Amino acid sequence: MPFIKVWIHFVWSTKNRIPFMHTREIRQTIFTHIKENAKEKGIYIDFINGYTDHVHCLVSLGIDQSMSKIMQLIKGESAFWINKHGICGEKFEWQDEYFAVSVSESVVDRVRNYIRHQEEHHQKKTFAHEYNEFIEKYDFQKFK
Repeated sequence: MPFIKVWIHFVWSTKNRIPFMHTREIRQTIFTHIKENAKEKGIYIDFINGYTDHVHCLVSLGIDQSMSKIMQLIKGESAFWINKHGICGEKFEWQDEYFAVSVSESVVDRVRNYIRHQEEHHQKKTFAHEYNEFIEKYDFQKFK
């Protein structure tokens, strides 16, 4: 049996960055559901949090899991569930795109802490600003 540990930091936003998750209660309801649903599907979410218009998620990939399949399962099912239960009061959608970056074992605690403090973080910086920083920091524009 192979032994692997590959950490991925996923970030995705609501469609058109609409602040559907405008209260802490809505966010916690959604994040709890995502984590429970992921567990049922064999996806290990170490930590999940976000703000009004986006989500950060630290995942340990399983041996037969791909990033695209994980995002399809998490985003697709959660949007369906949110709409079915009227969590946001209007039609909810996730943006198609997402970020996914590998995380070294040596900085997992730092990433976990960063994800944990999203609400405070976004009192100082918008998601649009953070988005542009991700593009620049990880040099994503060269892949377009």
